Amino acid sequence: MATEDESSSPLDITVMLRGQTSACQAARDAIAAGGEVTLFDGLAPHWMVFGIAASRLRWSLKIGLTTLGLDETVEILRARDRDEHLRTGSIVATDRSWFFTLYFDATGTELLACSGVKNERPPRRDAQRLQL
Repeated sequence: MATEDESSSPLDITVMLRGQTSACQAARDAIAAGGEVTLFDGLAPHWMVFGIAASRLRWSLKIGLTTLGLDETVEILRARDRDEHLRTGSIVATDRSWFFTLYFDATGTELLACSGVKNERPPRRDAQRLQL
C-alpha cells in the first residue's frame, strides 16, 4: 500500500492531468509514449514558482518558442495564495521534443496546472531581413 511520502507513479500523474490547461492532453500523450516523469522533492515558495513560470512565459514570447498552457499556468498560479508552498515536477517526451512542467499543491495530491515548452531552436531575430 502506498504511503503519502511515496512519489506518485506515472499512472497517477496521467489521471491527475484532467484538463487544467491546454497542455494536459499532450502531457498525457508524452507519458503514454514512455516519457520520463520526475516529481521533485521538497516545497518551493509560491512567489518563486510563479516568478519562474511568468519569466518563462515572457522569455518564450520574446524569442518565439512554442508553448502549451504556459499562459494559463501563469494565470492559475497568479490566483493562488502567495504564502503557500508548491511542489513541482516534469515530464520529458521520449524524443525530447517537449518539456512539461507540473505544478502541485503542497501535499502533491492536487495538480494545479501543467505547461509545455517545445524543445526547438528559437527563430533568428534577423531571419525576416534575410528572406528575399
